[in-house]
Amino acid sequence: MEALTTISTKYQIMIPREVRKQFNLKPGQKVLFIPYKNSIRLVIVPSIKEARGIFKGMNIDNFREEVDEER
Repeated sequence: MEALTTISTKYQIMIPREVRKQFNLKPGQKVLFIPYKNSIRLVIVPSIKEARGIFKGMNIDNFREEVDEER
């Protein structure tokens, strides 16, 4: 789904209704803008409650070095 919006004079954007509905966006919800090449990625930041268990089952072998480096 493509949606066009305009940046206001205060550098604000309005998220179109169809997009808000599709992603169940609510006022006060956090989003993250990530520059990528010649575009901007908008990522929805999950709440702590929603993020719980997000890494369940992830393979953590070789995740850390055997000995932590000295700081």
